[in-house]
Amino acid sequence: MDKVIIIAEAGVNHNGNIDNAKRLIDIAADAGVDYVKFQTFKANKLASKKASKAKYQKVNTGNNLSQFEMLKKLELSESDHNILITHCVQRNIKFLSTGFDNDSINFLSKGLIDFIKIPSGEITNYPYLVNCALKKLPIILSTGMCYLDEVGAALNVLVKNGADRKSITILHCNTEYPTPISDVNLLAMQTLNKEFGVKVGYSDHTLGIEVPIAAVAMGASVIEKHFTLDRNMNGPDHKASLEPSELKAMVTAIRNVERALGTGIKEPSESEKKNIFIARKSIHINQIINPNSVLNEDMLIMKRPGDGISPMELNKIIGRRTNKLMNEDDKLSWEDLI
Repeated sequence: MDKVIIIAEAGVNHNGNIDNAKRLIDIAADAGVDYVKFQTFKANKLASKKASKAKYQKVNTGNNLSQFEMLKKLELSESDHNILITHCVQRNIKFLSTGFDNDSINFLSKGLIDFIKIPSGEITNYPYLVNCALKKLPIILSTGMCYLDEVGAALNVLVKNGADRKSITILHCNTEYPTPISDVNLLAMQTLNKEFGVKVGYSDHTLGIEVPIAAVAMGASVIEKHFTLDRNMNGPDHKASLEPSELKAMVTAIRNVERALGTGIKEPSESEKKNIFIARKSIHINQIINPNSVLNEDMLIMKRPGDGISPMELNKIIGRRTNKLMNEDDKLSWEDLI
């Protein structure tokens, strides 16, 4: 299988501090992920001043700020992006960011990103989807909060406006932070693959690392996971994010699962071939047998090692005669038979 793309979602866990953002890049690079992803937006184009916060955002940040005010504090400027991209180059990790409005998509698509990541909240934003399609970049589409027909509608908009269907990956996702295990519905990822015939992956908001690992075993080509410097920091997404050691453990586990999936061809591996004769059995003699004796099943026993006549050949042995005296525990060979 192709290498699974692992996206470490820094998101807004920098809390508006560029030094925190650079530290997040360092952590992602040390963990061995493929991309570290931030969020690009202007608060005045993302939410109205009257928009309420999600319940989890109120729990994690309190009620003293509106959603608009919270987002305003989390914006990254163009110069911030340049600083972060330079730091990514220095740490040999790829930069990525999700744009939440057309101006942000226009900015990012001018050579700053390898592909466009469409967040779940924009999947019904028709003009935004059209603009993303027109960029002619590969697209990763998150589908949190979606019915299947909504995913299909968004996919149709993208394809009809120039996006290459073969370059679109759909991520199953649940947009609750953190997502209860009972709400993950990981089989829906396979439903997306079957229904739309595109590559699929999984964007995870559960606590822990077992669900994204399971997603890889089920065929995910992309894994996205939030991470933070410290889960106890104040901010909307920290509580549903991995800490540095957990991110590293997830990457290690995913790479191990990836290797374990193999080619799909059922055949002995190189490492186990040496054990075939040790573990399997051959036809052996169960008693003293004189020359010219007619063999019957009572005279034979199946024992290790397996480097003689296979027990699968038993029916070809019964009724044959021996050409020499044979003792109990002798391994039978074709040369012993008349």
